[in-house]
Amino acid sequence: MFKGHPKSLYVAFFANMGERFGFYTMMGILVYYLTAKYGLTPTKAGFIYSVFYASIYGLALVGGIIADKTKNYKGIIFIGLLTMLIGYALMAIPGLGLTFTVTALFVIAFGNGLFKGNLQAVVGQIYDNKTYAHLRDSAFSVFYMGINIGALFAPHAAAGTINWFIRKSGFERNDLLPSLIHKFKDGVLSAAESADLQKLADQVSGHHVTNLATWVDKYMHAYNTGFNMAFGVAGLTMVFSFLVYMFFKNRLPDVKKQEEKGERVVELSKEETKQRLTALFLVFAVVIFFWMSFHQNGLTMSFFARDYTVQEVGPTAYLFFDVWSLVSMIIGFYGLLQLFDKNVKGKGNIIGFIMLIGGVAGAYYRYTQFAPVNPFSPELFQPFNPSFIVILTPVVVGLFGWLNKRGKEPSTPRKIGYGMLLTSVAFVVLMIGSLNLPPYHELTPESPRVGVQWLISTYFILTVAELFLSPMGISFVSKVSPPKYQGIMQGAWLGATAVGNLFLGIGSFLYERIAIWQVWAVFVILTLIAAGFIFSIMKKLEKVS
Repeated sequence: MFKGHPKSLYVAFFANMGERFGFYTMMGILVYYLTAKYGLTPTKAGFIYSVFYASIYGLALVGGIIADKTKNYKGIIFIGLLTMLIGYALMAIPGLGLTFTVTALFVIAFGNGLFKGNLQAVVGQIYDNKTYAHLRDSAFSVFYMGINIGALFAPHAAAGTINWFIRKSGFERNDLLPSLIHKFKDGVLSAAESADLQKLADQVSGHHVTNLATWVDKYMHAYNTGFNMAFGVAGLTMVFSFLVYMFFKNRLPDVKKQEEKGERVVELSKEETKQRLTALFLVFAVVIFFWMSFHQNGLTMSFFARDYTVQEVGPTAYLFFDVWSLVSMIIGFYGLLQLFDKNVKGKGNIIGFIMLIGGVAGAYYRYTQFAPVNPFSPELFQPFNPSFIVILTPVVVGLFGWLNKRGKEPSTPRKIGYGMLLTSVAFVVLMIGSLNLPPYHELTPESPRVGVQWLISTYFILTVAELFLSPMGISFVSKVSPPKYQGIMQGAWLGATAVGNLFLGIGSFLYERIAIWQVWAVFVILTLIAAGFIFSIMKKLEKVS
């Protein structure tokens, strides 16, 4: 998977990895923070979440336009990293209002717009070199894995920071309390809810609470400040990306200098440009539906994890929620892959064997340390997607390589179509798991909860779908984009993602109003429609790619 790639790919890999660590640290907890700190309903929190997510990607179009006009891709990326760092620092300041938080989110979104699409464009420029052109799809899979290594650790960092601060303040964390506390402060708590508040207050305090009016302020201060501390951790990882990029950016291609030397083609015929742009915008239309559905993982699927899924598991299941056992299993899996790789011999096999044994031993040791029942925070479902990305990327790349040798590898557009179909299958699984659950407005602390396997299975299938669609989509854009529009087209790809994210709030709107299984059914239908569309235009897409 890593063989044959230039060193410049790894500069982009690590710069992106640190930035994504910070981003997913924040995104794993953002809706919980908005509902807990400001008492927002899922619909209102979903609106802010979806607009922010849309801005993150939509502003990439602005960043792409600036970079294409100036040809200073690397300089724009640098400014983007610095801007994001400032935004995370603002989010880490406790005790400030909703307007301030929204402003800080916009600063992060603007910085990301300057950074993300242009970094993807630069990776594509590396593989415009004919020496490496055949590795383009593989390169974007490797680059994409860097995103998800950061995302794997991020929710664990967030949960660990939040829980540490709340315990340091003398409490245990309970995510049912904030909504009850807001109702208590608003004077709309029912008798049954009042009893639930007293019970939970006693439970998280370790003693009977006699004065709830004073206690709720202390608890909410600890709870919300814990989230601010987690945003601060996100900012620290941005420092890592900033330093990596600052010291090693000279390894990346400089388009302006290449054009001055006549090393790059900057013009195509009007007809070819038109064909390429038409194909690109057709793909952009399809991915709107993918991201609208996929990014429910940080919104309605996060609400589902909090409201409908068990919050404690046995030691075997907890292996997947503990970051160190999870990392151990990933190391063991990579060791196993190394042993089965026919191109690896001698020392490579020994290293693979050591990784396999070490990974198994590490996971078993962690298993022996777990209690019979292990509570966990709902944001710890977030690492499943990046974990599966890290595990499955070499498998998917290997599969495509195996098919390529036999002349059967699907085209990049066809991979995107298969990804849409798999997305629909993922939501079918979650729909089945939700069939007997009550609507959101009927929930109580005693409502039934489902096992973790439903969300984990959904994340697994969504991850396979993502590997077929997202890195392949970025590769398709870098391959098909007219040279003078590389930044704009990467921005437009992210802009399509932004439109999908703008519609994320539909999920949270439905979440409060219809049966939960019906929410997932809506996404099944939408992704099937999108899959049907992309297969209907497949010949046109394959012609230009």
